[in-house]
Amino acid sequence: KYTKFSICYYRVNSLDQKTSIYSRLENVAIPSGEENKTATLSYDYRIMPLENTSSTGTYYCKVKWNDVQKMGKGVFVLIRDTGYINTSYGWEILVTLTVLLAVLSITATALLLWKRKVLCPRRNQATILRQKVETQLPSASPPPPPLPVYD
Repeated sequence: KYTKFSICYYRVNSLDQKTSIYSRLENVAIPSGEENKTATLSYDYRIMPLENTSSTGTYYCKVKWNDVQKMGKGVFVLIRDTGYINTSYGWEILVTLTVLLAVLSITATALLLWKRKVLCPRRNQATILRQKVETQLPSASPPPPPLPVYD
């Protein structure tokens, strides 16, 4: 009774439209001594090639005996156009941000050092004046008071 059956492969798209892909009839001979025993048979079918994005859908396999029908759980297949590129820019953004922060940091440090030399020439002049006073011969006038620390 169960030695003759049909196998049918089909696809259901997003609009619940069923498209038959392949079907075939099977007639399996039962070896002697194996009568009245449960048997499992595997049948593989490759769907090649998947033409375009309209082939996207859930693919099913169905087996029919005279009075019984069994259907698989289905496999969803998503088909994309050729040349699809995953648009994840995580690493590019991270590298760009790191380089930008490094350049800004170096520029800010250089500007601070340059400003310090331009705005504080008195510090250098005070050191030169102190050296001149120390090298001069002692005189009757008292030495000038030391410059404030914050200067």
